Amino acid sequence: MTEQELKILAKNLANPEGKTGREVAKMMNETNISMTKETTKALHLMDNEKVLELGHGNAGHLSYLLDFAENIQYTGLEISETMKSEAENINSKYVSQAKFQLYDGNRIPFENESFDKVMTVNTIYFWENPVEFFNEIYRILKKDGSFVLTFAKKDFMKNLPFTADFKLYNYEDVEELVAQTNFKRMIHSDKEEWITSKTGTLVKREYKVLTIKK
Repeated sequence: MTEQELKILAKNLANPEGKTGREVAKMMNETNISMTKETTKALHLMDNEKVLELGHGNAGHLSYLLDFAENIQYTGLEISETMKSEAENINSKYVSQAKFQLYDGNRIPFENESFDKVMTVNTIYFWENPVEFFNEIYRILKKDGSFVLTFAKKDFMKNLPFTADFKLYNYEDVEELVAQTNFKRMIHSDKEEWITSKTGTLVKREYKVLTIKK
């Protein structure tokens, strides 16, 4: 890929827009599906729970999530108007259980203790104020709620040609951030998989699934 193509890819990974954004989102859903499924499993969803996903992309995985328990109420938040629209189109049959909403990427527009579970996959690289955002997530979680955060490790991400402007993390980096927040407990698991990268090459991706408890 040319330098310009890599810049366009990086921009649409952070905030998908228009036709290119929809194409990138489809690719993201396909390449991230294992990460998303592992994240969903780690939520340990139960009947009637309210779930918030931050940065849902096209939400092509929603049917998988809703199958985990009865009457799950899902809310997706996005900074991308394109992704909100795409997710609504793809998931129109789930309108009774799912809604999608835009936000500014910083302030989560819900009242305190609104959700049982919160999840996000591959978004931490774009958080403007991580400690403040962790505390926003803490605020909207119910008592004993949990937040599952999944991200690819720094050693993997730094070798990709489109991540120059991403903020990359290893486990210790995130552990240090969480220590500055209101969260009290965190467990982590290491995962790895072989994927075709967004530039078309086969690579081994190592990633972390963190369950952070209120």
